[in-house]
Amino acid sequence: MGAGRSEPDYPVLWDIACPDRPSRVPGVAMAGFRDRGVTPPALRLIPHPTVTLVLVVGGAIDVRDGGGRRQRGSFATGVGFGDVLRAERVDGFEALQVRLSPVVAHAVLGTTDLGDTAVALDDLWGREAARVSGRLGDLPTWADRFAWVDEWLARRVEEAAPAAPEVSWAWRRIAATRGAVRVEQLAAEVGWSRKRLWSRFQAQVGLPPKRAARLVRFDHAVHHLVAGGDVAGVAADTGYVDQSHLHRDVVSFTGLTPTAVVGEPFLAVDDIAWGRPGPRNARRNS
Repeated sequence: MGAGRSEPDYPVLWDIACPDRPSRVPGVAMAGFRDRGVTPPALRLIPHPTVTLVLVVGGAIDVRDGGGRRQRGSFATGVGFGDVLRAERVDGFEALQVRLSPVVAHAVLGTTDLGDTAVALDDLWGREAARVSGRLGDLPTWADRFAWVDEWLARRVEEAAPAAPEVSWAWRRIAATRGAVRVEQLAAEVGWSRKRLWSRFQAQVGLPPKRAARLVRFDHAVHHLVAGGDVAGVAADTGYVDQSHLHRDVVSFTGLTPTAVVGEPFLAVDDIAWGRPGPRNARRNS
């Protein structure tokens, strides 16, 4: 990791590294994180419309779900996992995070049925999980790690059966419209019945299309809130009926009110790691 930007006025949680170029696999984004020893305990993980892999390179991350189950080490989370996951403890961790479009995730993971918890990569991949983490630990730079993971992901995607074209189309439409498309319209566009689209989409993405659209819309709205938008204005600009409608969705996905969610550190790093517009609470290194 090279020279970073000048120190900001607010607490810095992590150093962040980003690849110099997009992944060769459409629907894949990566970022590297290094703990600076100031991560708050029980850090809330905010749902977002991707499947996430956290590949631990060094140190430790302990994650706890709403049922009290704990997971240490590399893990995956499903799309929109809900207000249940906390980074209970971090100990000098260094990790590479991969965000996968749901229509790519099945090929990479072998499943999208991850539920609302963190699933150990050992349980999904067996010995392959340890091999991946070990290989990343041997590589000296983030650039080397990003390149290796990108090639490894490309091989997994090439060797796996793709998602149904109709499901891929429906997901892309939901993402492109930021959730402002009805399931009936999607079904008509792909030539399926509403019931068939619902069933196939659920099986391959991990949640039904209506909830997927809600999640994408929420994700768009919550980052506008973090960027400083007022609740009424954000509700109007992101397709909500009114302010109370936005309030209900934010509480549903995070357990927090719109006013409270803007202070969540997990959201504050997104502008650097994933190109989000919000305030910075981390430092990027090229």
